[in-house]
Amino acid sequence: MKRAIKGSLVLITAGIVAAGAWYGPQLWAGYQFMKAVDQQTTEYRANGGPWPQLQDTCVLCHGENGRARNALYPELAGLSSSYIEEQLQAFAEGRRKSPPMKSISLRLNDQQIQMLAAYYEDQAPQPTGSVTTNAVLSDQGQQAINDMGCTSCHGVQLDGGPAAPRLAGQSEIYMAEQLKAFRDGDREDPGQSMNAIARQLSEADIKAVAHYLANKQSRGAGAP
Repeated sequence: MKRAIKGSLVLITAGIVAAGAWYGPQLWAGYQFMKAVDQQTTEYRANGGPWPQLQDTCVLCHGENGRARNALYPELAGLSSSYIEEQLQAFAEGRRKSPPMKSISLRLNDQQIQMLAAYYEDQAPQPTGSVTTNAVLSDQGQQAINDMGCTSCHGVQLDGGPAAPRLAGQSEIYMAEQLKAFRDGDREDPGQSMNAIARQLSEADIKAVAHYLANKQSRGAGAP
């Protein structure tokens, strides 16, 4: 009888060991996954409140926390809240042309616009950069920026300000497209200063400026 019980215990123990060897890694992986999810949820709520958050609407184009990973769209992280508010109002009123942005902006009330603007100003920017860095091209871009006096509106470090957007760290493709839009009149600056400046730029200038800005580190709106 004792021998039978002992044999059963051996079999049970062996089964537990075998099950642990088989399921243990999966259980541990599951535990690690849930731990990561819990951590992400905690950070998410601390950053902007419970799900769903208003800024989740913007993730597809502008990336999580406003850090775009699609070079066709601007990074919103680190832009000044006053600038974002003005642009959302401009889209809603048709002063800036973009059907998707107009549709989104028209659905936002003033309080929601202010919340979004404050949220993105508070996010730390992460430069999108370029696939490669060309020192000669960057030098040409920096010289063109100095010649045009861009820092007078966009700040010494090109981190932007209350009325002007952050240029440093925006994607090369996006910056080139915006400069061409200002040059060709497809985008209008209310004061026309950007249109006048852009019309002085050659294709080579635009390429150099966009390359320089894409590789410039940014610290966010109004950084000293």
